[in-house]
Amino acid sequence: MLHQAHSWTELVAAIKWDRDGLVPAIVQDASSRLVLMMAYMNEESLRRSLESGETWFWSRSRQEFWHKGGTSGNTQRITSLYYDCDGDTLLVLVEANGPACHTGRLSCFYNEVNEVDNKPTFASSEHQTPSTASNDRFAILSELEQMIAERDAERPEGAYTTYLFEKGIDKILKKVGEETAETIIAAKNGDNDELRYEVSDLIYHLLVLLQERNLPLDDVLAELDRRHERPRKD
Repeated sequence: MLHQAHSWTELVAAIKWDRDGLVPAIVQDASSRLVLMMAYMNEESLRRSLESGETWFWSRSRQEFWHKGGTSGNTQRITSLYYDCDGDTLLVLVEANGPACHTGRLSCFYNEVNEVDNKPTFASSEHQTPSTASNDRFAILSELEQMIAERDAERPEGAYTTYLFEKGIDKILKKVGEETAETIIAAKNGDNDELRYEVSDLIYHLLVLLQERNLPLDDVLAELDRRHERPRKD
């Protein structure tokens, strides 16, 4: 798991452990980029995590090591691990085998703050930087990707997304095909209202397909970015 540039000694030295020998570890889904949980690691739990390939933490309340999913089965397979610029926080990207939260939710971060004092607001897009406007413009794709990942993990009864995942890849591909055909028909009809509706359906089902195949949307965007940077041949 360690980058070749880091020996175990170098890694331990690079991390700024607190006075109790701990460092916060933020766990993030490697596919959806949903933040799942935050816990603490010490040197030994970090070693166990890297050697086993699954997350181990130190419980401050119980004063003992705990293997995430060791009892519940909701393990987290580590795909990569980073420390930040100050060396005082770890970021652990994982493939989660079930919910991260003890409540049964996919993420521990489900309590949304609806109102925040002194929250900056913008009267119009002209006050936004290009990067801010761009991020806001496509925020719905990230939110939709996370929602689909949650449906896949939790499978709530009666949800259409649950139905698709339970039916499997053939059903999902059939829906992608149907929505593609309906998009083509809407475009041929010259009806932009119909086209907007059908393209929205197509994008949703494509995101379901990416989740089913465990292919992050970020990978698709990175491929588009690489193509954009390539010199034109014509």
